[in-house]
Amino acid sequence: MRTVRALQRLSRDLVCPCPPLLFVRSWSVAQSQSCSSSSAEKPMPGNSMLRHLTSKIKATGPISVAEYMREVLTNPVMGYYVQNDMLGPDGDFITSPEISQIFGELLGIWCLSEWMGAGKPSRFQLVEFGPGRGSLANDILRVFSQLRGALGGAAVSVHLVEVSPKLSQIQAQCLTGDQSQVSASEDEPVYRQGTTTTGLPISWYRNLDDVPRGFSIYLAHEFFDALPIHKFQGTEKGWREVMVDIDPDEPGKLRLVIVPAPTLASTQLIQADEKRRHVEVCPEGGVIVQRLANRIAKDGGAALIADYGHDGTKTDTFRGFKSHELHDVLASPGSADLTADVDYSYLRRMAGATVACMGPISQKDFLKNMGIDTRLQVLLRNCADPSTRAQLIQGCDMLTNPLKMGERFQFFTMLNHSRLTRPEQSKRGKKMAPVELGLS
Repeated sequence: MRTVRALQRLSRDLVCPCPPLLFVRSWSVAQSQSCSSSSAEKPMPGNSMLRHLTSKIKATGPISVAEYMREVLTNPVMGYYVQNDMLGPDGDFITSPEISQIFGELLGIWCLSEWMGAGKPSRFQLVEFGPGRGSLANDILRVFSQLRGALGGAAVSVHLVEVSPKLSQIQAQCLTGDQSQVSASEDEPVYRQGTTTTGLPISWYRNLDDVPRGFSIYLAHEFFDALPIHKFQGTEKGWREVMVDIDPDEPGKLRLVIVPAPTLASTQLIQADEKRRHVEVCPEGGVIVQRLANRIAKDGGAALIADYGHDGTKTDTFRGFKSHELHDVLASPGSADLTADVDYSYLRRMAGATVACMGPISQKDFLKNMGIDTRLQVLLRNCADPSTRAQLIQGCDMLTNPLKMGERFQFFTMLNHSRLTRPEQSKRGKKMAPVELGLS
């Protein structure tokens, strides 16, 4: 059983006489209002994505918001994630691992403690979805390296699920230096592989199905919020889908419309007891969660999902980000990030009884449970530089302050049911007590 005291001991064991300089950037908190009205900006001249979308709509009629997001974000030629390095101060948004190293360190301790709680399997796969610039994985691997004694002789490997070739290059540079190679064939399940700077084998994949089976800790930080959503509106005639169409008054602009007749999605994706009048559903996220749940049930392990989110309470959360500011989702498609809050009640429903689901809880509560205050004090005691000390404090405040990121981000985990039992009690056939986790 993981206790706060045990986590504090692990945190103190991390060696960091003076942490690397932290770059704490400004971070725009998304407001509750949506930017999903019709586009107010004039389209960029020569916007190839806009031309592509308008041609598609003219040929087939209005497209779902899910298809719009999929094209804008992951089109293999023009997609936002394929074309851009969107992270950091020069990009469109910044994530927690770039704000403070402590975030990744605490997730590294969580991964290590889950492996211990599962009985220390001989093989341990760390799998991350959408690894960004590789900062989170880099901090976790530093924890693994510094606490290698706790890992014993376990065979640890790293597996990254990334659709962007450009980001995979950045990740490879961060995690391996020049110790990675691209596969000769585009049809290979592993399209890049190498060795991390800490000596672990690392591989890149385009989807979860290509990741080898086995005991795995899965991490998805700001991944599910970018998956395509369908939007639905309750009307007097029942549920109708919100779609993207061409504005008839301005053919160079897009607009959102409510289609008059039911669609397959509107008849299949809405729960019978739904009370909200506007609903967003992410079926792709549901499929991934079901696959994760099946893997965890059969192979062991755990999944940690951290994202903007809610527990089935919010309605219209579809929005865009550009240059760290909210951006009209229909303006200049392909030039900005698109996102929607994760509905954790939907993910829990999709996981079903296959695994044990815990959470969501706020980022503030999760990091506090994991010992962020203890870790901060350790780093401050070992760092004399006033500027770096101030950045450490500022970074932790950004992560945990309820008015900043502390309440906006939610943590949710899926565990193998055996993780909720104490092995020594299980052998005696006694009733099991819940395990104390960061998500209790």
